[in-house]
Amino acid sequence: MINMPNLNDVFKAAVSIKSMISETPLIESRELKSLSGASGLMLKLESLQNTGAFKVRGASNKILNLSEEDRRRGVITFSTGNHGKAVSYVSGLSGIKAVVCLSENVPAYRAEMIRSLGAEVVVYGKSQDEAENRYYDLIEERGLVPVVPFDDPSIIAGQGTIALEMLKVRPDLQVIMVPLSGGGLLSGIAMAAKSINPSIHVVGVSVERSPVMLKSLEAGKPVILEEKFTLADSLLGGIGKDNKYTLNMIEQYVDEHIVVSEEEIEKGMFFAFDKHSLLIEGGAAVGIAAVLANKINLKGKLAGLVLTGSTIDQKKYIEVLNKHSK
Repeated sequence: MINMPNLNDVFKAAVSIKSMISETPLIESRELKSLSGASGLMLKLESLQNTGAFKVRGASNKILNLSEEDRRRGVITFSTGNHGKAVSYVSGLSGIKAVVCLSENVPAYRAEMIRSLGAEVVVYGKSQDEAENRYYDLIEERGLVPVVPFDDPSIIAGQGTIALEMLKVRPDLQVIMVPLSGGGLLSGIAMAAKSINPSIHVVGVSVERSPVMLKSLEAGKPVILEEKFTLADSLLGGIGKDNKYTLNMIEQYVDEHIVVSEEEIEKGMFFAFDKHSLLIEGGAAVGIAAVLANKINLKGKLAGLVLTGSTIDQKKYIEVLNKHSK
């Protein structure tokens, strides 16, 4: 029987990762509050997190708790970018060798960021699933220790610390909206939030071009989808062929699912810049996108949106701003 991560694991993670993370701000968006009719709408700024994304929480919790023998062996992961950067960052500060497997679809700027933090980058295949296959080969060939992006109790517990921070500031939150891809973030936040307050309404937001978790939930098992270009490139990738944790946890803890389009993501990114002077990547904008598109009823509710990261190609970001500027 598989032991699922629990609230106690999240509290332990909060202690373990304290030296590696920032406790990011939770700010109010009066503009989104007004547009949605919510009683309050809070933005959790993981876009200001160390390495520019929430992923450092899970990576820290996994790597900092490795045995001395495993630290000597070195670590390996596969990623669409942000997790690879987090693993490189934590490993570099901890004196541990790191290898990151990326697919050819991962933008070059993400690969360069990972290299700049000292990790070895291995580019292989046309999708994250193919990069994952190379990752398994390298585990066998080099004896490296796996640090998976999402389907791991330590990773999930680390991401769940976001819920602790949000509820510490606003224990009266009624709705939490979280971007969804492989599910490590959503399952950690949903489990922690529901364990503290079972009445919290937890919403996952997926991208129209890669709703792999939703399709897997419908099928009752992991499915593979063709990866298509999306501004929310950090939300690309599968959920793993042998998913043990996140699929079940999301089915158990998440109340509602929303899917947003590329145009809606662009509007979310521009809104964050225009109204709050925030630079966020496409994957971080999906919650704002869902609110702006009236895809969720928040009337009279106090809601919190997690803005997950700020890693985006400069040219693409400027294109989005120019397109939506009046």
